[in-house]
Order: sequence, then structure tokens, then C-alpha cells
Amino acid sequence: MMDNKTQKYRMVCTLTFGDVYGQIIVWLIVIFLSLASALGLWSSTRQIYALAVVGLVIVLSFPFLLFAFVTTLLNHIEFTPLEDSETTSSSSRRIYGTTQKPAEATS
Repeated sequence: MMDNKTQKYRMVCTLTFGDVYGQIIVWLIVIFLSLASALGLWSSTRQIYALAVVGLVIVLSFPFLLFAFVTTLLNHIEFTPLEDSETTSSSSRRIYGTTQKPAEATS
């Protein structure tokens, strides 16, 4: 027989800045190289080509940066099943290792 209970999950994102730092540095290098090539093409007769190179490099490289960031983010999301006795507040306290009681209002 099948049990109709729904399983609850805890979602934890373990993404840190160090995980995407390299991707940001690479994209900045690409932008600076495109600006350098635009300066190389810049003259009184080729200004439109210089602007087109910068625009083309940015437009073509941005989707790759976005794809790399999104896949890195999705790889750092973890779902762990909760036990029946666990609640959200008690499970989050256990994750971060705090055993302190939450603050209570006194009258």
C-alpha cells in the first residue's frame, strides 16, 4: 500500500563568492580585450566598426557568463529530506551548530 504523506525537504544553498569569482574575472578580461581591440580599430573612418566589435563581444559573451553562473548556482543547491520530528526552526539551528534558545518576550 502506498502512503499518501508528503515528504518535506530542506533547501540549502552552499554557493560562495569564491565559486563565481573566476567566472567574473574571465568575463572582465574578455571585456577589456574587446575594448583594447576597439581602440585598435578606432580611427576617423572605422569608428562604427570599433563600436560594433565591443557590442558584439559583450552581446555574445554575456549568455555564456549567465549560463556558467546559473549552472554553478544550481550545482550548489542541496535538498535534504526532513524527518517527521524536525521543524524548520530546530533544523536550521542544528545546521549552524547553535544550541542557544531563541529570545522570548517577557512581560
